[in-house]
Amino acid sequence: MSLRDTIKNAAKKLVGRAKEVTGKATGNDKLEAEGRSDQVKANLRQAAEKVKDAFRKR
Repeated sequence: MSLRDTIKNAAKKLVGRAKEVTGKATGNDKLEAEGRSDQVKANLRQAAEKVKDAFRKR
């Protein structure tokens, strides 16, 4: 996994967490769900990058 992808995924995850917390604090269910969605997407991208790396090492 490239450093750039790692940073990008971490940033996406942090933004998602911020949205989720803000949504909870303000009672905005849509923002909260969007935040959770962003976190899941970042985790999936990270997992995909790890799989790619595993195949490259072979």
